[in-house]
Amino acid sequence: MTDLIGRTALVTGASRGIGQAIAAGLAAKGAMVIVHFGTDQEGAAATVGEIERAGGTAVAVGAELGVEDDVETLFAGVEAGLAGRPLDILVNNAAAAPAGPLGTTTRTEFDHLFAVNVRAPYFIIQRALPLLPDGGRIVTISSVATRMANPTQTSFAMTKGAVETMSMTLANKLGARGITVNAVAPGATRTATNGAFFEAPGLADFIAGTTALNRLGNADDVADVVAFLASNAARWITGQVIDASGGLFLGPRT
Repeated sequence: MTDLIGRTALVTGASRGIGQAIAAGLAAKGAMVIVHFGTDQEGAAATVGEIERAGGTAVAVGAELGVEDDVETLFAGVEAGLAGRPLDILVNNAAAAPAGPLGTTTRTEFDHLFAVNVRAPYFIIQRALPLLPDGGRIVTISSVATRMANPTQTSFAMTKGAVETMSMTLANKLGARGITVNAVAPGATRTATNGAFFEAPGLADFIAGTTALNRLGNADDVADVVAFLASNAARWITGQVIDASGGLFLGPRT
């Protein structure tokens, strides 16, 4: 299915993991993809290479997020990659990892978490709006952590709650232009980057046992949801948080 032919997309944090899968998935449907990376230039090149080997088109753009002038640096590369074309699809995927539970997170870690996970997506959207045509798509990656009480991820969950609220309010604001704004909330998702974490004895089985679909997620599970939201088939969906966790912690399984 190639329903994104002629479209352009920016995926932040696309050098590995879920972001890499999202970029490849959008390219497989025909979009030209701008692959953003923070520091992992080699990973971004691998993403671009994967897309090109599959017959797609992509370009890598580097910009560290959460620092001064991050958005300006990013969009200098984005506009060069677009070469005068509009930006049809924006996927805010890049995020800093959980910093730790209350009492261990430092002010510096807390501020960095919000700078990358909240401030950057907000101002990336602001900067992208003049490039987005009517009918454009904005998708921000959230987390299932917003609907579960996990004391080890308090500050991280706070950042994801913020972008979910942002998505709802911007959907209401931008709907007059036909621009849809949604969030996707993954759960426990095994990728090439974090695979070792799930090798802890019994952990994968425990998580699968608390998931309605009885397995860990993978990057393509999330990427396919994003590709759907970017497509014309999702034109009537906006202001929503789409849970892409396989039903993690829905309740007791009896």
